[in-house]
Amino acid sequence: MPRLDKETKERIRKLDYKELQDIVIKIASKEKSVYDFILVNYLDKKIGEKELYEATKVDLEILLQKRYKGFSEQLRNANMLAACIKRINEFTKISKNKLYEADLLLYILSIPFSLNANMFGTCFTQYDTKVAIIVKRLVNVVTKKLHEDYKIEYEETINDYLKKLHQMSNHIDTVYNLPETI
Repeated sequence: MPRLDKETKERIRKLDYKELQDIVIKIASKEKSVYDFILVNYLDKKIGEKELYEATKVDLEILLQKRYKGFSEQLRNANMLAACIKRINEFTKISKNKLYEADLLLYILSIPFSLNANMFGTCFTQYDTKVAIIVKRLVNVVTKKLHEDYKIEYEETINDYLKKLHQMSNHIDTVYNLPETI
């Protein structure tokens, strides 16, 4: 993203109101992320963030249904998780609501942990590492970014995920460095 120097900022401040409206409308109609930002922060502060969360969940559902390239099921799932994380990152750039972020992370983590436990611990360590990184991010959000009361809601599920990872993939440094429980 380019940095604006003082001269450019002054020139923008001197634009009249109608020109600024035209610029905003033009950019918002071309860039979905700009539109989402304007919706959440200016147009619909009350339910705009909830709508963005629901739209992100729908996008994640579509991503979960797609077929991904990969030699094995583990590599295909790792690519699927990478695409889901990319979409969640787009959401977090616009919305700073950590509760929604935690819910979205839990939503995508439900997929690898609902599959056969033998998917972990194979020679395809990219999958185990990707899942461990997402779990680590979830642990960080729940323990450091959310109020202590929310930790109780997530604790059992996260501890279950941590236990499964440590049982099957403890030989991978990313998993080994995860806490045993939160």
